[in-house]
Amino acid sequence: MEVIVVKDKFAGGKKAAEIFKREHDSGAKVFGLATGGTPETTYAELTKSDLDFSDDVSINLDEYVGLGANDEQSYHYYMQKHLFDEKPFKKSYLPDGTDLDAAKETAHYSEIIAQNPIDLQLLGIGENGHIGFNEPGSAFDSKTSKIHLTDSTIKANARYFDKPEDVPQYAYSMGIGEIMNAKHILLEAFGKNKAEAIKAMIEGPMTEDVPASVLQNHPQVTVIVDEEAATLLAK
Repeated sequence: MEVIVVKDKFAGGKKAAEIFKREHDSGAKVFGLATGGTPETTYAELTKSDLDFSDDVSINLDEYVGLGANDEQSYHYYMQKHLFDEKPFKKSYLPDGTDLDAAKETAHYSEIIAQNPIDLQLLGIGENGHIGFNEPGSAFDSKTSKIHLTDSTIKANARYFDKPEDVPQYAYSMGIGEIMNAKHILLEAFGKNKAEAIKAMIEGPMTEDVPASVLQNHPQVTVIVDEEAATLLAK
């Protein structure tokens, strides 16, 4: 696991974009993408770059159950706004939040992931150590599933909604086992509120109580953290 400490989220976005370019130039064709506040500076750098994804595939980690692609709070909408409008891919996959048949939708999405092995997977990390929406207690070999979001995750995401009660309680999320199948994993974390999760992920025991700790067992992980997120690391 390579840990890169940068000054702030803007330097982190630049560094992550450099990794995207290096992987793309080396032949990467399938990119796993994340949403939320953390990757916004990375997507800003990618949209300014000369990278061309028009022959490539993207696969997103997750989507809220119940939100359609045109809903401003959906991750479909987020990806169009932050990346796809400027940098379209040949094909972009996200879970269908409007399909309430969880068994069918999750099986379908797992099949998409299996058919498109991910070369570079971008991740954030929750304050409770989740990756994707795989909350503490998620099995390390899990596939795409419908996740009941924890109160802490709902609280953390409430800033994007008018009222906390508007935050969906469920999401479809790529499973930890599927994330671990990516050839290269790039995880970003910025801010003091992520420091405990980063320490547990890197220096703590590998446990399902901290889903991100499974990354200790992956052969190629790059972690980009700002100075605040790195404050609790021993080295």
